[in-house]
Amino acid sequence: MSELRKKIENKENLNGTYININDPCISKIVSRIGFDYIWIDMEHSYLSYENLLCHIQTIQACGIPVIVRAPQNDLTATKKILDMGVDGIIFPMVRNKKEADELISSTLYPPEGCRGFGPLNAVSYGIEDAYEYVCDNKRICRFIQIEHKELVDELEEVIQNPYIDGYIFGANDLSGSVGELLNIFGEKTTELIKKSLDVLQKNYKYTGVLMGSSCPEDIKKWSDMGIHMISTGSDFLVLAEGMQHILKNMKKVH
Repeated sequence: MSELRKKIENKENLNGTYININDPCISKIVSRIGFDYIWIDMEHSYLSYENLLCHIQTIQACGIPVIVRAPQNDLTATKKILDMGVDGIIFPMVRNKKEADELISSTLYPPEGCRGFGPLNAVSYGIEDAYEYVCDNKRICRFIQIEHKELVDELEEVIQNPYIDGYIFGANDLSGSVGELLNIFGEKTTELIKKSLDVLQKNYKYTGVLMGSSCPEDIKKWSDMGIHMISTGSDFLVLAEGMQHILKNMKKVH
């Protein structure tokens, strides 16, 4: 059992960040900071599979767990991501129980699921025991994102799937599903979050959130809700904000 899974099963609080930029130097830098995990985004970024593999190998070489967010409803991409040997996978924009079950099934080998066989980096290209890998369903942590009102309405049924390890709020898209995009602390979105947490917490499920903001006040809001896994501080935002800060300082004196 991986260290990441142990922490999730123990309901430990985890702090992570996410990567969107192609260059694996980013992974080298971020991996040395001390985050509990690093999330690589394949949903909105322009990363190629080659970029992704470089990121994964760089981060894991530093001893940090790698979680990858797959493109929406792309089972071919899911297969490739899993075969690279990731520690976890996140499925975005899940709408209902049927979709959640199909996506999770794609991560499990028969008879539990329908994943096709062909692990490469996941078994060090044949150096590790492929049979042992196939039989170990707990090697990969599986997450779905709560980003639509429809999923919230079906959450009691969705959580019956025993292979979903965590539920991660995507508050921007969740607010969009009720017609208030980006109003993540608006009344309608807050109600959906509370409704979801009522279901998840009474059933002892692991929860997370992907944040755009990294200000302490916003982090505290989510932490106070009992969220276990907080991801914030994307590479491009840190770079942009850092460069703006440098230029501002320069202009003060020059």
